[in-house]
Amino acid sequence: MEGEIMNLMKVWFSVVVSLCYCYWIRKLVPAGTIRLFLFLPIVFFFIVLPLSLSSVHFCGTTGFFIAWLGNFKLLLLAFDKGPLSSDAFISLPRFVAVACLPIKIQKNPARSTCIQCSSAENGKTPHPDSSKSSDFDTNPSSIKPNSVTKQNLSAVSSKNAGGTPFLGYALKGIAVGILVKIYDYSESINPNVLMCMYCFHIYFMLEIILAVVAAAAKTLLGMELEPQFKNPLLSTSLQDFWGRRWNLMVTSILRPTVYEPTVKAALKIVGPTWAPLPAVMSTFVVSGLMHELILFYLGRSEPTFRMTCFFLLHGMSLMVEIALKRALTGRWRLPRFLSGPLTVVFFMATCFSLFLPEFIRCRIDVRAFEEYAALGHLLTPLSSSFSAIFHNKS
Repeated sequence: MEGEIMNLMKVWFSVVVSLCYCYWIRKLVPAGTIRLFLFLPIVFFFIVLPLSLSSVHFCGTTGFFIAWLGNFKLLLLAFDKGPLSSDAFISLPRFVAVACLPIKIQKNPARSTCIQCSSAENGKTPHPDSSKSSDFDTNPSSIKPNSVTKQNLSAVSSKNAGGTPFLGYALKGIAVGILVKIYDYSESINPNVLMCMYCFHIYFMLEIILAVVAAAAKTLLGMELEPQFKNPLLSTSLQDFWGRRWNLMVTSILRPTVYEPTVKAALKIVGPTWAPLPAVMSTFVVSGLMHELILFYLGRSEPTFRMTCFFLLHGMSLMVEIALKRALTGRWRLPRFLSGPLTVVFFMATCFSLFLPEFIRCRIDVRAFEEYAALGHLLTPLSSSFSAIFHNKS
């Protein structure tokens, strides 16, 4: 474990140096083909770099952060698009943090929330921004009122002050600890129950990791950050799950890199009504291939593309859902108390059959438990030292 931690430090030192190079290229070279050409060595380097790590947690997290999110952000920056181009005078530390971490700077959060409060008080329903909404990611932005009252500002401030999710993350951390302990008796647990436990374990761990990264960035750089998850278990449809609730950083990166270019290309072929459908499918294809890359980092075994099939199935299902909504044009909609459970059941069932078996095939679960045990052995002397210090003081 000690050697792997040293490898992790070397990998991330290389990442920071590479992003410093990209930062100065951004300042010196105008957007376009030349900037892209100068970024490509870093893109290829980021794809290979996670292979220097063998730990499931370190390798998977690093691969997700730099080989997927980081590279997509750099490709967008090559043409002056994406989060790295939104601030022309961004500082080097912020540039590096936004480039290699799954964080997104929130723009005027108080004003946005106040707009929603004012619209609700005036009896108006917020309308989506037609320039930003899509069938893949349809987060609404409210209409602009004439003024924002002090009452709304105080309401938002109190909401932000009392709405800390720390307790929720603490409970999720406790749940992960309980799950890890229960795995000791996995031989006596029904395989379907074990799969369900894996689902919640992956979700809890992913949310905790992203929350820790976001909190560190906020503390060190003073950035207001957008949440990465919005209660995905409360989803009422696949469109709601993938577009508004699950891993929103990935959604916000896939939209400008895959979805929007495909929509523009499809407009000439199928027209504006149905152009989002091939764009949705293309987005899920790319997402599936990137998940295969992360799985290869974790397992170092030949891909079977079952994980890609998981995303293809969800992409086709989402296309059908969007087509039905457009065909019915609001005349009929499945009740929420039915659509919500059906969405969760469909997601779980496809996870059990296509997604999670790939983790088990690569023995990622076994290796993860071994890493938990190694971490415990590493921390035991430290905890003993702290106990001895406090005991001597008392």
